Amino acid sequence: MKGASARGTEGECRPGCGACCIAPSISSAIPGMPDGKPAAARCVQLDADNLCRLFGDPRRPAVCARFTFDRELCGEHRDQALERIAALELAT
Repeated sequence: MKGASARGTEGECRPGCGACCIAPSISSAIPGMPDGKPAAARCVQLDADNLCRLFGDPRRPAVCARFTFDRELCGEHRDQALERIAALELAT
């Protein structure tokens, strides 16, 4: 999960993308989702603008905080990010 100001080593997260808050499964507890979330399910902490409500909050799962923008994975637009993250999820 990312907010508009999240930065990765290869670039800056696209504001309003939210692909990393939808496509992958998350096994750790998330406020509002105590059992984590399955792949392709929208995280309850993703707001209407596709920004993480927990960005910068200590309750944000560590796995989410470690997920950073990667141009190869995230592609050129949100749809590519959703497709690529979903494919990675299936492969693992």
